[in-house]
Amino acid sequence: MQAWWESLTEVLRVLYCIAVPSSLILLLQLILATIGGHSDGGLEFSDTSGIDGIDLDGDGIPDISVQDLPADGGNPADFGTFRLLTLQTIVTFLAVFSWVSIICISSGMPVLGGIWLGIICGAVMMATVAKLVQVSSKLAENGILNLKNAIGETATVYVPIPPKNTGNGKITMQLQGRFCELEATTDSEKMIETGKQVLVTDVLGDVLVVEEC
Repeated sequence: MQAWWESLTEVLRVLYCIAVPSSLILLLQLILATIGGHSDGGLEFSDTSGIDGIDLDGDGIPDISVQDLPADGGNPADFGTFRLLTLQTIVTFLAVFSWVSIICISSGMPVLGGIWLGIICGAVMMATVAKLVQVSSKLAENGILNLKNAIGETATVYVPIPPKNTGNGKITMQLQGRFCELEATTDSEKMIETGKQVLVTDVLGDVLVVEEC
């Protein structure tokens, strides 16, 4: 190993010093992505937990806490943004640039030509990863439950709703293609009993305001 290292030119040594760490970091990011961790600020992986507020009923469907979800569907600026310079894209650039340059120079290409080709390939992969992150963010945005979409929709009372906003009951309804169990309150003078049909008129935080149909 020492003889191999000493046989390398200074340029190749520098490139290997870039290639090995960046490749290890890139591998770690892929592992974290696979197990649902966070690779960096540019790409977030869902971590929803809890069973307060919203329950998605059905076999194989996880429970989601509405406190973990923005009531207005999220800030559009947080989703679908093309961010070229993130930890993930920079690491991708360094890994591709260094390995392409090493291969080119080792195969006999002039050093300058190999480095330029490495830069070009690294930049292309960097932009590709940034675009994939943007698309992934848009898909994540589309999957967020926006309670405001429930306004004007009908639902069925599951747990009786106390009158005059004195407490919360629960309703069930179809929202964004999902069967949801949501907390609800009412301005009505009387309690709304289980099984009654209600109309969603407003959203207060993570609680729907309803009135009997």
